[in-house]
Amino acid sequence: LDSLKRWYIIDKIPSSFEKYLILFSSELELKLENKIKMNKLIIDVVSEKIFLMIITNKNIYNITHDNTKINYEKLTIIIDDFLKTKNLKIDNISKIYINTGSGSFAGLRNSLSVVKAFNIAKKIDYYCYNFENFKGEKNISYENIPDLCDKFKIKKNLINPIYIS
Repeated sequence: LDSLKRWYIIDKIPSSFEKYLILFSSELELKLENKIKMNKLIIDVVSEKIFLMIITNKNIYNITHDNTKINYEKLTIIIDDFLKTKNLKIDNISKIYINTGSGSFAGLRNSLSVVKAFNIAKKIDYYCYNFENFKGEKNISYENIPDLCDKFKIKKNLINPIYIS
Protein backbone atom coordinates (compact mmCIF):
# COMPACT_ATOMS: atom_id res chain seq x y z
CA LEU A 1 0.00 0.00 0.00
CA ASP A 2 2.92 2.33 0.42
CA SER A 3 3.59 3.89 -2.92
CA LEU A 4 6.63 5.75 -4.11
CA LYS A 5 4.36 8.08 -6.00
CA ARG A 6 2.92 10.58 -3.55
CA TRP A 7 -0.16 12.58 -4.36
CA TYR A 8 -0.19 16.27 -3.62
CA ILE A 9 -3.05 18.70 -3.75
CA ILE A 10 -2.07 22.07 -5.12
CA ASP A 11 -4.16 24.93 -3.81
CA LYS A 12 -4.84 27.15 -6.80
CA ILE A 13 -7.34 30.00 -6.83
CA PRO A 14 -8.55 31.17 -10.21
CA SER A 15 -7.24 34.65 -10.90
CA SER A 16 -10.78 35.90 -11.61
CA PHE A 17 -11.63 35.37 -7.90
CA GLU A 18 -8.46 36.87 -6.42
CA LYS A 19 -9.69 40.47 -6.42
CA TYR A 20 -12.93 39.47 -4.67
CA LEU A 21 -11.04 37.55 -2.00
CA ILE A 22 -8.75 40.52 -1.41
CA LEU A 23 -11.74 42.86 -1.09
CA PHE A 24 -13.50 40.43 1.25
CA SER A 25 -10.45 39.95 3.45
CA SER A 26 -9.87 43.73 3.62
CA GLU A 27 -13.48 44.35 4.67
CA LEU A 28 -13.29 41.56 7.26
CA GLU A 29 -10.05 42.97 8.64
CA LEU A 30 -11.63 46.44 8.90
CA LYS A 31 -14.66 45.04 10.73
CA LEU A 32 -12.44 43.12 13.13
CA GLU A 33 -10.30 46.20 13.75
CA ASN A 34 -13.40 48.21 14.66
CA LYS A 35 -14.61 45.50 17.07
CA ILE A 36 -11.24 45.27 18.83
CA LYS A 37 -11.29 48.93 19.83
CA MET A 38 -11.59 49.10 23.57
CA ASN A 39 -12.40 52.70 24.40
CA LYS A 40 -12.89 53.23 28.10
CA LEU A 41 -14.61 56.10 29.87
CA ILE A 42 -13.68 57.06 33.43
CA ILE A 43 -16.09 59.23 35.41
CA ASP A 44 -15.27 60.83 38.75
CA VAL A 45 -17.80 63.23 40.28
CA VAL A 46 -16.80 62.76 43.92
CA SER A 47 -13.67 64.93 43.75
CA GLU A 48 -13.48 68.72 43.74
CA LYS A 49 -14.11 68.74 39.99
CA ILE A 50 -16.11 66.54 37.65
CA PHE A 51 -13.40 64.54 35.90
CA LEU A 52 -13.84 62.59 32.66
CA MET A 53 -11.19 60.54 30.88
CA ILE A 54 -11.30 58.57 27.64
CA ILE A 55 -8.69 55.86 27.14
CA THR A 56 -8.43 54.66 23.54
CA ASN A 57 -5.99 52.18 22.02
CA LYS A 58 -3.71 55.07 21.06
CA ASN A 59 -4.52 58.11 23.22
CA ILE A 60 -5.72 59.32 26.59
CA TYR A 61 -7.93 62.41 26.86
CA ASN A 62 -9.36 64.11 29.92
CA ILE A 63 -11.46 67.09 30.87
CA THR A 64 -12.73 68.67 34.07
CA HIS A 65 -15.83 70.70 34.92
CA ASP A 66 -16.99 72.55 38.01
CA ASN A 67 -18.53 70.24 40.55
CA THR A 68 -21.97 71.87 40.76
CA LYS A 69 -25.54 70.67 40.97
CA ILE A 70 -26.24 72.12 37.49
CA ASN A 71 -23.38 70.09 36.00
CA TYR A 72 -24.61 66.93 37.74
CA GLU A 73 -27.95 67.41 36.03
CA LYS A 74 -26.32 67.83 32.60
CA LEU A 75 -23.78 65.04 33.02
CA THR A 76 -25.01 63.17 29.93
CA ILE A 77 -24.61 66.35 27.85
CA ILE A 78 -21.11 66.93 29.27
CA ILE A 79 -20.12 63.34 28.44
CA ASP A 80 -21.63 63.55 24.95
CA ASP A 81 -19.87 66.87 24.22
CA PHE A 82 -16.55 65.44 25.43
CA LEU A 83 -16.95 62.35 23.23
CA LYS A 84 -17.81 64.53 20.22
CA THR A 85 -14.61 66.57 20.65
CA LYS A 86 -12.70 63.30 20.16
CA ASN A 87 -14.90 62.13 17.24
CA LEU A 88 -16.46 59.42 19.37
CA LYS A 89 -19.99 58.43 20.32
CA ILE A 90 -21.23 56.54 23.35
CA ASP A 91 -21.49 53.51 21.04
CA ASN A 92 -17.69 53.59 20.74
CA ILE A 93 -17.24 53.09 24.49
CA SER A 94 -16.76 49.50 25.63
CA LYS A 95 -16.41 49.98 29.40
CA ILE A 96 -17.18 52.70 31.93
CA TYR A 97 -15.36 53.11 35.24
CA ILE A 98 -17.05 55.25 37.86
CA ASN A 99 -15.67 56.42 41.19
CA THR A 100 -18.31 55.76 43.84
CA GLY A 101 -16.91 57.68 46.69
CA SER A 102 -16.85 58.74 49.16
CA GLY A 103 -18.64 61.87 48.04
CA SER A 104 -21.86 63.77 47.90
CA PHE A 105 -25.13 61.92 47.56
CA ALA A 106 -26.46 64.09 44.68
CA GLY A 107 -23.34 63.67 42.55
CA LEU A 108 -23.17 59.93 43.09
CA ARG A 109 -26.88 59.43 42.51
CA ASN A 110 -26.86 61.34 39.21
CA SER A 111 -23.66 59.79 37.89
CA LEU A 112 -24.75 56.28 38.79
CA SER A 113 -28.10 56.89 37.10
CA VAL A 114 -26.34 58.03 33.93
CA VAL A 115 -23.99 55.04 33.91
CA LYS A 116 -26.82 52.59 34.60
CA ALA A 117 -28.80 54.13 31.71
CA PHE A 118 -25.82 53.64 29.37
CA ASN A 119 -25.63 50.04 30.56
CA ILE A 120 -29.30 49.38 29.86
CA ALA A 121 -29.56 51.31 26.58
CA LYS A 122 -26.18 50.51 25.01
CA LYS A 123 -25.11 47.34 26.86
CA ILE A 124 -21.92 49.01 28.13
CA ASP A 125 -20.41 47.29 31.15
CA TYR A 126 -19.49 49.50 34.08
CA TYR A 127 -17.18 49.10 37.04
CA CYS A 128 -17.77 50.97 40.30
CA TYR A 129 -14.52 51.59 42.13
CA ASN A 130 -13.21 53.81 44.89
CA PHE A 131 -9.61 54.42 45.79
CA GLU A 132 -10.02 52.39 48.98
CA ASN A 133 -10.34 49.30 46.74
CA PHE A 134 -6.69 49.70 45.76
CA LYS A 135 -5.05 49.67 49.21
CA GLY A 136 -1.34 48.97 49.04
CA GLU A 137 -1.01 50.14 45.43
CA LYS A 138 1.65 52.78 44.91
CA ASN A 139 0.92 53.85 41.33
CA ILE A 140 -2.72 54.93 41.46
CA SER A 141 -3.74 57.25 38.66
CA TYR A 142 -6.80 57.52 36.45
CA GLU A 143 -4.91 55.97 33.53
CA ASN A 144 -4.37 52.83 35.65
CA ILE A 145 -7.97 52.45 36.86
CA PRO A 146 -8.95 49.79 34.25
CA ASP A 147 -5.88 47.68 35.07
CA LEU A 148 -6.38 48.13 38.81
CA CYS A 149 -10.03 47.08 38.52
CA ASP A 150 -8.86 43.91 36.74
CA LYS A 151 -6.09 43.29 39.27
CA PHE A 152 -8.36 43.76 42.30
CA LYS A 153 -11.24 41.89 40.63
CA ILE A 154 -13.77 44.72 40.78
CA LYS A 155 -17.07 43.19 39.66
CA LYS A 156 -18.80 44.58 36.61
CA ASN A 157 -22.30 46.03 36.74
CA LEU A 158 -22.35 46.11 40.55
CA ILE A 159 -23.11 49.37 42.36
CA ASN A 160 -21.60 49.70 45.83
CA PRO A 161 -21.41 53.43 46.67
CA ILE A 162 -20.01 55.00 49.82
CA TYR A 163 -21.93 58.08 50.96
CA ILE A 164 -20.78 60.82 53.31
CA SER A 165 -23.55 61.91 55.68
